Amino acid sequence: MAARAAREARRIDGRDARSWQLVSARSPEQFDPAQLGRADQVILDLEDAVDTSHKSEARAEVVRWFEGGGRAWVRLNDWTSPEWGEDLTALAGLPGLAGVMLAKTEAAEQITDTFQRLGGATPVIALIESALGIEDAAAIARARGTCRLAFGSGDYRRDTGAANTSTAMAYPRTRLVLASRIGGLPGPIDGPTVASTHAVLREQSADAVALGMTGKLCLDGEQPAVVNESLSPSGADVAWAREFLNDFEARGGVIRDGSDKPRLARAEMISRRATIFRISPEA
Repeated sequence: MAARAAREARRIDGRDARSWQLVSARSPEQFDPAQLGRADQVILDLEDAVDTSHKSEARAEVVRWFEGGGRAWVRLNDWTSPEWGEDLTALAGLPGLAGVMLAKTEAAEQITDTFQRLGGATPVIALIESALGIEDAAAIARARGTCRLAFGSGDYRRDTGAANTSTAMAYPRTRLVLASRIGGLPGPIDGPTVASTHAVLREQSADAVALGMTGKLCLDGEQPAVVNESLSPSGADVAWAREFLNDFEARGGVIRDGSDKPRLARAEMISRRATIFRISPEA
């Protein structure tokens, strides 16, 4: 399908992806629209979005779609579930499987086991959703197979009794940011915003960015556009970065004082992300 090929040619790689749209594996009519939509990456959800009585049916729909040329990530059932092994058996070796997200990750060996069972080449996102997972986040980030960390904020709140406020979410978010840095991973993926208003989505996205997160889970096809904008450098940021880098090069790349190194790192990061996301500097 030409539309699929054209969309995949512009797809943002999973290491840099900002918006991650979750789509229920029980809704195959939504697979193609999601793949062709604004989300940087799409995740077909075999876990919380599917009742236990429908797991096999949903799994078959996902396999059928991949075999028909679809491409996406898949959210697996958690490692302690009997459905986990069934998911891996069905998905291993499928064309179009970009990677998997392991639900309720709480230990490094769960990631490595998943990675190896899929052949040792499929990237695994560790979805951390509990107090135990947050405490072991650094070990999980360093596990063989982990490509990125993600925050299952809803289940985390259920596990801990924490409120859905920026203050209450600052600690687990920061732990994931630090763990990602320790593990040499890109910034983590924030949990989804349940509220339907763009103002709340922008506010929660800004909170995540301020703490160092670089991605966000999305619950529908409307959210990715807002998330992509919120998690990208602004045109003004890009203009500053390019100006700084040009000036730095013009003076021979010489560090003048202690403020140059952090500014250089920030400018390089902004310039890199601007290139990836195709953002032009403001005039």
